[in-house]
Amino acid sequence: MADATDDIEKLYEFGERLNDAKDKSQHRQDYEGIIAAANGTVKAKQLAAQLIPKFFKFFPQLEAQALDEHLNFIEDDQLGVRVQAIRGLPLFCKDTPEHLSKVVDILGQLLVAGENVERDAVHKALMTVLRQDVKTSLTALFKRIGSIEDRSVEDLGTWESIREKVLLFLRDKVFPLKTELLKPQELMERHITTLVKQNLQDVTAAEFKMFMDFLKSLSLFGHNAPAERIQELVEIIEGQADLDAQFDVSDADHIKRFILCLSMAFPFFKRGASGSKCLNYLNKQIMPVFDKLPEQSKLDLLKNLAEYSLYATTQDSRQLLPSVVQLLKKYMVRRKIEEINYTCIECLLYTFHHLAHKTPNATNSLCGYKIVTGQPSDRLGEDFSEKYKDFNERLSTVEDLARAMIKKLTQGMADQNKTLAAAKADEEKDKIKTQKQNAAFALRACNNILSMTQPLHTKTPKFIGDQKVNLSWKEVAKPSGPTTAVAAGQKRPAATTNGSSSNTIKKGRGAGGMQHQLVNKAFAGINDGGRSSGRGGRSWRGRGRGQGRSYR
Repeated sequence: MADATDDIEKLYEFGERLNDAKDKSQHRQDYEGIIAAANGTVKAKQLAAQLIPKFFKFFPQLEAQALDEHLNFIEDDQLGVRVQAIRGLPLFCKDTPEHLSKVVDILGQLLVAGENVERDAVHKALMTVLRQDVKTSLTALFKRIGSIEDRSVEDLGTWESIREKVLLFLRDKVFPLKTELLKPQELMERHITTLVKQNLQDVTAAEFKMFMDFLKSLSLFGHNAPAERIQELVEIIEGQADLDAQFDVSDADHIKRFILCLSMAFPFFKRGASGSKCLNYLNKQIMPVFDKLPEQSKLDLLKNLAEYSLYATTQDSRQLLPSVVQLLKKYMVRRKIEEINYTCIECLLYTFHHLAHKTPNATNSLCGYKIVTGQPSDRLGEDFSEKYKDFNERLSTVEDLARAMIKKLTQGMADQNKTLAAAKADEEKDKIKTQKQNAAFALRACNNILSMTQPLHTKTPKFIGDQKVNLSWKEVAKPSGPTTAVAAGQKRPAATTNGSSSNTIKKGRGAGGMQHQLVNKAFAGINDGGRSSGRGGRSWRGRGRGQGRSYR
């Protein structure tokens, strides 16, 4: 006990002499004595963990030794010693900024701390260092979320855990304070945009969405941003969609990414950004093998295509129309059959109207119309009467099938109301309610089809170019309370479905198609336990091996 007391007293003496000295560098032995306390008692270690960083800047010749001993405190068995050592880390770079990157990297690794008080100390220390030099600190933090292939092979699980905690720290602690931290604003917003772009080679869908949500919130890409900046965001999304890669129909991951990225790009198309690269890839790579895609992928793709058609340019519309018409004819059968996918037909008709509205005379050679624009592309001197006849027959058949289905659905919903009134068990009631909801979506799809086919029977139709047709899956029930945004990384509510992957209406069962189940699944949280969209199966991007902590 006496020895322990002596150790504490000696540390206080070393500290007092250093504190009082005008030229502290002349008291090397005192500082060496403090460093030696790394092998002392718990209280001695705690006191040394305060004194080592406090006088660190005065003894550059002892930097390596001092840092090494302080890192021993960080790995100590006693929580109190570790916490005190963490609190002292920012002092190592307060007057010696050359150590800042290393300190940030150490703190980034310590984000996996299990004890709340320890983790809180890490958060506070990181925020202190960020406020000291946000540019250097962010650069060091982002290195912890880069490609694992850049690191030595140690422990994949530890590397993943550290990376995840760094991402959560950025999301929860840094991004909300962007106005305070990112100064000067334009310079720092550009810097963090560059960091994000450099670290998107290997992210999950949820992580990518988190970063895109953050970038959209920057003033750099605000409402008054020039077109080239908005296009920059589209190019980031295109990079995730792998548009430079040859499409492989057996690569389910690639088509999923393409659909998700196309959906994420919609807000930027609305702001004038070009989606030509996405459209060109769709037209040349995916449309030729459309029939080989899984049914759910077909439906999700057509839904996205319908929404995209609102923003397609005239040139894009002219390029895509032949593929759309060809696909529309496959779905609009010439003979009446029991089974038909009304949601896919709704999507294709909607797409057809919007693309044709922008380049109407292109439909002359595709559908046999007689639309005069005065351009050679009108091709009015050629006979396309057979195509007109065929297209009209298909329209009429689909209309008959849609009317019959509307009648069947209406009767089915009336029967469901009676069954619901008689039902007693909650499980049975929920099942009937789901069936009613599916039937309601299917009914909307059929009514939309009739509203879009009827104008197409004349030789010179008026194509719909506005949004007066509400796509069936877009009509969702309004929330009873105020609308709240889902935080990046949290799970979104699951969409109601009819249990069918193709949303096919058969024998009176309705299936309008709820909005993008793929998005709901893939954008499940960054930290969702099961990693449904993440590295458990690496359904978004591939990843190599990792490393564990490497403080030194």
